[in-house]
Amino acid sequence: LLLVEDDQMLAAGIKQGLATAGYMVDIVESAEAALDAMTSDSFDAAIIDIGLPQMTGLELTERMRQRGQTMPVLMLTARDALQDRVQGLDAGADDYMVKPFDLPELLARLRALLRRSQAATTSVLTLGPLSIDTAARQVLVNDQNLDVGPREWTVLQYLMLHAPKPVSKEKLLQS
Repeated sequence: LLLVEDDQMLAAGIKQGLATAGYMVDIVESAEAALDAMTSDSFDAAIIDIGLPQMTGLELTERMRQRGQTMPVLMLTARDALQDRVQGLDAGADDYMVKPFDLPELLARLRALLRRSQAATTSVLTLGPLSIDTAARQVLVNDQNLDVGPREWTVLQYLMLHAPKPVSKEKLLQS
């Protein structure tokens, strides 16, 4: 997950809660740093504060969508007026939470976003002659079935989901 939050104490608290729930979280403090992180790494979802310095979370989300990035976005803000919520959703956010919030609700909303985003994608991943069907847990090379063990399956699936970007050994081990 990518957490874009300029309040270091709040970011640390959210990261700790998400990590306890089993999520890996990268924190950045500005929209520019978030755009850089998205260029060099792949994330399953982003949690973005609206009140960021220089470029707001709304502008960041709009830029992400203009760049074709489809990862789910959960917008966080202290602004609770109807117009603010509408503006956040219209900017491209998939969900909107008002601070202060309870961690269990954040986790539930995040799970729902991830479920919807994964359901919208195909179960077959293809890269050159290699195809994996995540639903059937089947690997094909040049349309020939390839038997792989559970560990090989996990590594291959992770690499395919993040292709064509290189994956560091650290990220692979963490996953």
